[in-house]
Order: sequence, then C-alpha cells, then structure tokens
Amino acid sequence: MEYTQLGRTGLKVSRLVLGTMNFGPQTDEPTSHAIMDAALDAGLNFFDTANVYGWGENKGRTEEIIGSWFAQGDGRRDKTVLATKVYGNMTVDGEPVWPNHDRLSALNIRRGVEASLKRLRTDYIDVYQFHHIDRLTPFDEIWQAVDVLIQQGKILYAGSSNFPGYKIAQANEAAARRGMVGLVSEQCLYNLAERRAEMEVIPAAQDYGLGVIPWSPLHGGLLGGVIKKEVEGGRRASGRAADALADPAARARIQAYEDLLDKHGLAPGEAALAWLLTRPGVTGPIVGPRTPEQLDGALRALELELSDEVLAGLDEIFPGPGPSPEAFAW
Repeated sequence: MEYTQLGRTGLKVSRLVLGTMNFGPQTDEPTSHAIMDAALDAGLNFFDTANVYGWGENKGRTEEIIGSWFAQGDGRRDKTVLATKVYGNMTVDGEPVWPNHDRLSALNIRRGVEASLKRLRTDYIDVYQFHHIDRLTPFDEIWQAVDVLIQQGKILYAGSSNFPGYKIAQANEAAARRGMVGLVSEQCLYNLAERRAEMEVIPAAQDYGLGVIPWSPLHGGLLGGVIKKEVEGGRRASGRAADALADPAARARIQAYEDLLDKHGLAPGEAALAWLLTRPGVTGPIVGPRTPEQLDGALRALELELSDEVLAGLDEIFPGPGPSPEAFAW
C-alpha cells in the first residue's frame, strides 16, 4: 500500500479510500465487516462514511455497521483514519423535518457529531466533513463550532465535500482569520468522464493545501467496462451509466475507451482508478465495494503504471476542460 499526506497535514493516509455507502443498503453487516477487514489487511487505512448513509428509514445504519466493526477490537479503530460527514437531515424519509435538523448551524454540527460518535462507537472523528455548502450559515459560526469540538477532542480535522472553488477559498480565509487550520480536504465528483473539477475546485484545493478525494471514480459504473459487460453477460447499465449511454456520442466515447484499454490488456475500472492516482493534487479516490472481490479489483489499480501512450489516448477520448479562466473566457 502506498501512503501520502492528507493535504498539508501530517496525517498519513492510503492512496485509496474505502467508501462505505453500500454498507447496509446493499451489503449486509457480516460482508461489510469482511470488506473492512480485508481493506485493513491490505494496508488501506482511510475509511469514508456519512451520517445519512443507510438512507430512507435507515439513516445512520452505515455508521452503526462501522461502529460494530470497531467494537471487535484488535486495534481496528487505532489503525483507521475515520472520515464522516454532516449536513443532511436525519429524519426518516416522509416524516416532517424539524428546523435546525440539517445544514451547518453550530447547533446541528454539535448534534451531528454527538450522534455520529455514538453510532460509530468511538470518542473521536479524524476528519469531520461538511457534506455540502450551507448558504445560510456564515463560516465564522461554522469554525466556532469546529473549534469547540477540536478543543473537546471530538474531531481532529475538518474537510469539505461538494464545495466550489470560491467556497474553499472563503472557508479557509475565514479559518485563517481565527488562527485555525481550516479545511484539509475536499471530496468532489471527479473522474475521466467528469473533469470540470480541474477548472477551479482542484486548483483552489492545491493552493490552500487541501487533499482532493474524488468520489464516483467510475462515474456510476460508466467507466467500469459497462458496454463489454452488457454484450458478454447481458448486464444492463443503470443509473448515471444508463443515462450517459442513451446519448450516442457518449456511448461512442465509452466504446473508444473500452477499446483502448482492451488493446493494452487493461481492465477499465482499474485503469480509471489508476488514472486518478496520476492526477495532481489527488490524495486518493473513494472506492465503494459491495463485495470483497470488488475491493480486490480496486487494490490492483495501485499496481498499474499507465504508459504515456495510454494516458495520451485517455486525454484524447476524455479531454479536460483546461485551466481557469482560459477554459471559459476564450
């Protein structure tokens, strides 16, 4: 396993991040535990979750599964860099949402931390992430709440998720005025098929010393060999992948992508992860296995070294937007 610093911090994390969103909704507790054991055995020490994972009537269930895994002991918690998130309401879907039960008010941040700590069966969270920007709460209030939690030892670092570049700047400038470290990571949608983060989000993260943690590295399965699977096994694409393939031009790009990797004997999903590992500013992509076998495939991406020919071919099929402001100014 390769490790790197998380942004400008002294915290060492693995180049792959274990995403846990499937734990509960799609993967039962014993299998989830087996995946986490296998990840830790492979040296993967950075686990990502969120308070709302479990969804619907089961919000919080994913954190509970991680908590029951920590409770087995054997150094599991000490070996793990744990990241979770706050923002969305925890009310069961269909029930009334009470005021102050979502967003990033000092009240909801405090409430969110306390509830997550109970579900996770731990007394601290390594990286506490804001799941979305809050247009109603000033950063001074957010940082005041974070400062209290850091002083109490309940969180160690703060990170963002789905923040635009200017909000990363605003957040860290507000933190600097208070003498605080500020955001240390940004979790954003970033992959070969979706490269808009290269315009402003990733440059802002690099300038302010945030580690970039891409989510959906296979773009909902689109970059995982979806056409080949469709042809060979009759497995139909769904969700984001199905929507993209409905566009003939997008389907042609994916076919060209799969043909390029097939020519070089590379598995599409592994190559898509390996490409992200070559990108400036990227700490590590989030992989969300439903099975131990899917985790094995993700780990193989760490061993891939993409040739210049393959990298050039990928850029030709999926050109980036270019730097800001040139990408949109002329």
